Amino acid sequence: MHDVKRRYVIPGDKIVEGNFRPLMNVIKAGNALIATRIGIAETGRDGVKVIPLSGVYIPRVNDLVIGKIVDHSSLSWEVDINSCFSAHLPAQDVFGRDFSPARDDMTKHFAVGDMITARIMAFDRTRDPMLTVQDRDLGKIARGEALKISATRVPRLIGKRGSMIQTIEQATQTRVLIGQNGIVVVTGRTPEGIKLAVRAIKMVEEEAHTANLTQRIKVLLNVPDTPPQQETSRAPVGGTPKSEEIESTMDEVEEELEVDEK
Repeated sequence: MHDVKRRYVIPGDKIVEGNFRPLMNVIKAGNALIATRIGIAETGRDGVKVIPLSGVYIPRVNDLVIGKIVDHSSLSWEVDINSCFSAHLPAQDVFGRDFSPARDDMTKHFAVGDMITARIMAFDRTRDPMLTVQDRDLGKIARGEALKISATRVPRLIGKRGSMIQTIEQATQTRVLIGQNGIVVVTGRTPEGIKLAVRAIKMVEEEAHTANLTQRIKVLLNVPDTPPQQETSRAPVGGTPKSEEIESTMDEVEEELEVDEK
Protein backbone atom coordinates (compact mmCIF):
# COMPACT_ATOMS: atom_id res chain seq x y z
CA MET A 1 0.00 0.00 0.00
CA HIS A 2 1.34 3.42 -0.91
CA ASP A 3 1.87 5.96 1.83
CA VAL A 4 -1.13 8.25 2.42
CA LYS A 5 -0.90 11.28 4.70
CA ARG A 6 -4.11 12.44 6.41
CA ARG A 7 -5.14 15.37 8.57
CA TYR A 8 -8.22 17.41 9.45
CA VAL A 9 -8.77 20.61 7.45
CA ILE A 10 -11.23 23.47 7.06
CA PRO A 11 -11.97 25.52 3.92
CA GLY A 12 -8.95 27.63 2.98
CA ASP A 13 -6.36 25.40 4.66
CA LYS A 14 -3.25 24.69 2.61
CA ILE A 15 -2.93 20.91 2.45
CA VAL A 16 0.35 20.52 0.61
CA GLU A 17 2.63 22.17 -1.94
CA GLY A 18 4.03 20.52 -5.01
CA ASN A 19 3.07 18.78 -8.22
CA PHE A 20 -0.02 16.98 -6.89
CA ARG A 21 -3.30 16.48 -8.73
CA PRO A 22 -6.41 18.01 -7.07
CA LEU A 23 -9.11 15.37 -6.73
CA MET A 24 -12.21 15.92 -4.56
CA ASN A 25 -13.02 19.14 -2.63
CA VAL A 26 -9.58 20.60 -3.41
CA ILE A 27 -8.44 23.47 -5.63
CA LYS A 28 -4.96 24.42 -6.82
CA ALA A 29 -3.65 27.93 -6.15
CA GLY A 30 -0.18 28.42 -7.57
CA ASN A 31 1.89 25.59 -6.21
CA ALA A 32 -0.45 24.88 -3.25
CA LEU A 33 -3.45 22.58 -2.87
CA ILE A 34 -6.26 24.24 -0.86
CA ALA A 35 -9.21 22.57 0.92
CA THR A 36 -12.74 23.70 0.02
CA ARG A 37 -14.63 21.59 2.61
CA ILE A 38 -14.36 20.64 6.27
CA GLY A 39 -13.05 17.09 6.43
CA ILE A 40 -10.10 14.73 6.30
CA ALA A 41 -7.44 15.68 3.76
CA GLU A 42 -5.61 12.84 2.06
CA THR A 43 -2.33 13.29 0.17
CA GLY A 44 -1.25 10.22 -1.76
CA ARG A 45 0.22 8.96 -4.98
CA ASP A 46 -2.97 9.65 -6.94
CA GLY A 47 -3.39 13.23 -5.74
CA VAL A 48 -5.01 15.24 -2.96
CA LYS A 49 -8.62 15.15 -1.79
CA VAL A 50 -10.80 16.02 1.19
CA ILE A 51 -13.36 13.53 2.52
CA PRO A 52 -16.10 15.84 3.87
CA LEU A 53 -17.43 15.46 7.42
CA SER A 54 -20.59 17.48 6.85
CA GLY A 55 -22.52 19.22 4.13
CA VAL A 56 -25.79 19.64 2.25
CA TYR A 57 -26.75 17.02 -0.32
CA ILE A 58 -26.26 18.34 -3.87
CA PRO A 59 -28.05 16.18 -6.46
CA ARG A 60 -26.11 14.49 -9.24
CA VAL A 61 -27.47 12.78 -12.32
CA ASN A 62 -27.98 9.02 -11.73
CA ASP A 63 -27.92 9.37 -7.93
CA LEU A 64 -30.35 7.01 -6.21
CA VAL A 65 -32.41 8.88 -3.64
CA ILE A 66 -35.23 8.36 -1.19
CA GLY A 67 -37.77 11.17 -1.05
CA LYS A 68 -41.15 12.20 0.35
CA ILE A 69 -44.06 13.41 -1.76
CA VAL A 70 -44.95 16.87 -0.44
CA ASP A 71 -47.25 18.24 -3.16
CA HIS A 72 -48.35 17.80 -6.76
CA SER A 73 -49.47 19.91 -9.67
CA SER A 74 -51.44 18.73 -12.69
CA LEU A 75 -48.23 17.54 -14.35
CA SER A 76 -45.80 16.38 -11.65
CA TRP A 77 -45.21 15.49 -8.01
CA GLU A 78 -42.97 17.63 -5.81
CA VAL A 79 -40.55 15.51 -3.78
CA ASP A 80 -38.47 16.42 -0.72
CA ILE A 81 -35.05 14.80 -1.25
CA ASN A 82 -33.26 16.25 1.80
CA SER A 83 -31.56 18.94 -0.27
CA CYS A 84 -31.67 22.67 -0.83
CA PHE A 85 -33.35 21.74 -4.13
CA SER A 86 -36.89 20.36 -4.43
CA ALA A 87 -37.20 17.53 -6.91
CA HIS A 88 -40.00 16.85 -9.38
CA LEU A 89 -41.33 13.54 -10.67
CA PRO A 90 -43.16 14.04 -14.00
CA ALA A 91 -46.54 12.37 -14.28
CA GLN A 92 -45.60 11.09 -17.74
CA ASP A 93 -42.79 9.09 -16.12
CA VAL A 94 -45.45 7.10 -14.24
CA PHE A 95 -48.48 7.11 -16.58
CA GLY A 96 -46.66 7.10 -19.91
CA ARG A 97 -46.82 9.40 -22.93
CA ASP A 98 -50.63 9.25 -23.12
CA PHE A 99 -50.98 10.87 -19.65
CA SER A 100 -53.97 13.22 -19.42
CA PRO A 101 -54.42 15.51 -16.37
CA ALA A 102 -58.17 15.47 -16.98
CA ARG A 103 -58.41 11.68 -17.11
CA ASP A 104 -55.69 10.28 -14.84
CA ASP A 105 -55.84 10.56 -11.04
CA MET A 106 -52.27 11.18 -9.84
CA THR A 107 -53.12 10.45 -6.18
CA LYS A 108 -53.84 6.81 -7.07
CA HIS A 109 -50.10 6.34 -7.62
CA PHE A 110 -48.47 8.70 -5.12
CA ALA A 111 -50.16 10.76 -2.41
CA VAL A 112 -48.76 13.48 -0.18
CA GLY A 113 -46.70 11.81 2.53
CA ASP A 114 -45.70 8.75 0.47
CA MET A 115 -42.03 7.76 0.51
CA ILE A 116 -40.44 6.77 -2.80
CA THR A 117 -37.12 5.60 -4.17
CA ALA A 118 -36.09 7.33 -7.38
CA ARG A 119 -33.17 8.21 -9.59
CA ILE A 120 -31.97 11.72 -10.49
CA MET A 121 -32.74 11.88 -14.21
CA ALA A 122 -31.67 15.47 -14.93
CA PHE A 123 -30.08 18.31 -12.98
CA ASP A 124 -27.87 21.24 -13.94
CA ARG A 125 -28.40 23.75 -11.05
CA THR A 126 -30.39 26.08 -13.30
CA ARG A 127 -33.60 24.17 -12.51
CA ASP A 128 -34.83 21.73 -9.90
CA PRO A 129 -33.78 18.08 -10.33
CA MET A 130 -36.06 15.76 -12.28
CA LEU A 131 -36.68 12.23 -11.02
CA THR A 132 -37.59 8.92 -12.60
CA VAL A 133 -38.97 5.73 -11.07
CA GLN A 134 -38.57 3.71 -14.28
CA ASP A 135 -36.04 1.22 -12.99
CA ARG A 136 -35.89 -1.96 -10.93
CA ASP A 137 -36.63 -1.51 -7.19
CA LEU A 138 -37.78 2.09 -7.64
CA GLY A 139 -41.17 3.51 -6.72
CA LYS A 140 -43.33 3.68 -3.60
CA ILE A 141 -41.96 2.38 -0.31
CA ALA A 142 -44.81 0.46 1.30
CA ARG A 143 -43.60 0.55 4.91
CA GLY A 144 -40.65 1.22 7.16
CA GLU A 145 -39.17 3.71 9.58
CA ALA A 146 -37.46 6.65 7.88
CA LEU A 147 -34.61 8.72 9.31
CA LYS A 148 -32.20 11.32 8.00
CA ILE A 149 -28.44 11.27 8.22
CA SER A 150 -25.86 13.56 6.66
CA ALA A 151 -25.32 12.59 3.03
CA THR A 152 -21.57 12.65 3.70
CA ARG A 153 -22.08 9.74 6.14
CA VAL A 154 -23.63 7.42 3.54
CA PRO A 155 -20.29 5.83 2.46
CA ARG A 156 -19.44 5.17 6.13
CA LEU A 157 -22.85 3.61 6.79
CA ILE A 158 -22.45 1.29 3.79
CA GLY A 159 -18.89 0.41 4.79
CA LYS A 160 -16.10 -1.15 2.82
CA ARG A 161 -17.73 -3.39 0.17
CA GLY A 162 -20.98 -3.22 2.17
CA SER A 163 -19.48 -4.55 5.41
CA MET A 164 -21.05 -2.07 7.84
CA ILE A 165 -24.63 -2.19 6.59
CA GLN A 166 -24.52 -5.97 6.21
CA THR A 167 -23.41 -6.27 9.85
CA ILE A 168 -26.34 -4.11 10.97
CA GLU A 169 -28.90 -5.93 8.83
CA GLN A 170 -27.80 -9.43 9.82
CA ALA A 171 -27.60 -8.65 13.55
CA THR A 172 -31.01 -6.95 13.68
CA GLN A 173 -32.84 -9.00 11.03
CA THR A 174 -33.77 -5.86 9.16
CA ARG A 175 -33.58 -4.47 5.64
CA VAL A 176 -32.04 -1.02 5.29
CA LEU A 177 -32.67 1.09 2.17
CA ILE A 178 -30.09 3.86 1.80
CA GLY A 179 -30.45 6.88 -0.46
CA GLN A 180 -27.35 8.76 -1.54
CA ASN A 181 -29.17 11.87 -0.27
CA GLY A 182 -28.97 10.66 3.34
CA ILE A 183 -32.52 9.33 3.74
CA VAL A 184 -32.61 5.83 5.22
CA VAL A 185 -35.63 3.52 5.58
CA VAL A 186 -35.52 0.51 7.92
CA THR A 187 -37.92 -2.43 7.75
CA GLY A 188 -37.78 -5.57 9.87
CA ARG A 189 -39.48 -8.52 11.49
CA THR A 190 -39.78 -6.99 14.95
CA PRO A 191 -40.02 -3.48 16.45
CA GLU A 192 -37.05 -4.33 18.66
CA GLY A 193 -34.88 -5.17 15.65
CA ILE A 194 -35.85 -1.96 13.86
CA LYS A 195 -35.16 0.08 17.00
CA LEU A 196 -31.69 -1.48 17.38
CA ALA A 197 -30.87 -0.93 13.71
CA VAL A 198 -31.89 2.74 13.96
CA ARG A 199 -29.73 3.11 17.06
CA ALA A 200 -26.74 1.64 15.20
CA ILE A 201 -27.30 3.88 12.17
CA LYS A 202 -27.41 6.98 14.38
CA MET A 203 -24.22 5.84 16.09
CA VAL A 204 -22.50 5.56 12.71
CA GLU A 205 -23.59 9.10 11.82
CA GLU A 206 -22.48 10.61 15.12
CA GLU A 207 -19.14 8.78 15.30
CA ALA A 208 -18.24 8.39 11.61
CA HIS A 209 -15.05 10.41 12.05
CA THR A 210 -13.69 8.19 14.83
CA ALA A 211 -11.49 5.10 14.67
CA ASN A 212 -12.57 1.51 15.48
CA LEU A 213 -16.23 2.33 14.81
CA THR A 214 -16.96 -1.08 13.29
CA GLN A 215 -15.81 -2.79 16.47
CA ARG A 216 -18.06 -0.56 18.62
CA ILE A 217 -21.03 -1.25 16.35
CA LYS A 218 -20.41 -4.99 16.77
CA VAL A 219 -20.36 -4.55 20.55
CA LEU A 220 -23.65 -2.60 20.39
CA LEU A 221 -25.24 -5.34 18.27
CA ASN A 222 -23.66 -8.18 20.27
CA VAL A 223 -21.92 -9.52 17.14
CA PRO A 224 -18.97 -11.89 17.74
CA ASP A 225 -15.66 -10.64 16.34
CA THR A 226 -15.05 -13.38 13.75
CA PRO A 227 -12.86 -13.41 10.63
CA PRO A 228 -14.70 -11.71 7.72
CA GLN A 229 -16.53 -13.93 5.25
CA GLN A 230 -16.58 -13.39 1.52
CA GLU A 231 -17.74 -9.84 0.99
CA THR A 232 -20.25 -8.70 -1.61
CA SER A 233 -20.75 -5.27 -3.07
CA ARG A 234 -23.62 -3.26 -1.59
CA ALA A 235 -25.12 -0.15 -3.11
CA PRO A 236 -27.59 2.47 -1.91
CA VAL A 237 -31.29 1.72 -2.43
CA GLY A 238 -31.74 -1.95 -3.08
CA GLY A 239 -28.58 -3.11 -4.77
CA THR A 240 -28.31 -0.79 -7.76
CA PRO A 241 -24.62 -0.31 -8.70
CA LYS A 242 -23.12 2.71 -6.98
CA SER A 243 -20.91 5.31 -8.64
CA GLU A 244 -17.14 4.85 -8.73
CA GLU A 245 -16.74 7.88 -6.50
CA ILE A 246 -19.04 6.47 -3.78
CA GLU A 247 -17.29 3.09 -3.90
CA SER A 248 -13.83 4.68 -3.78
CA THR A 249 -14.77 6.94 -0.88
CA MET A 250 -16.21 3.98 1.01
CA ASP A 251 -12.98 2.04 0.82
CA GLU A 252 -10.81 4.96 1.80
CA VAL A 253 -12.96 6.22 4.68
CA GLU A 254 -13.14 2.69 6.12
CA GLU A 255 -9.38 2.31 5.84
CA GLU A 256 -8.69 5.76 7.31
CA LEU A 257 -10.98 5.35 10.27
CA GLU A 258 -10.20 1.78 11.25
CA VAL A 259 -6.55 1.33 10.46
CA ASP A 260 -5.08 4.71 11.32
CA GLU A 261 -5.32 4.47 15.11
CA LYS A 262 -2.35 2.69 16.62
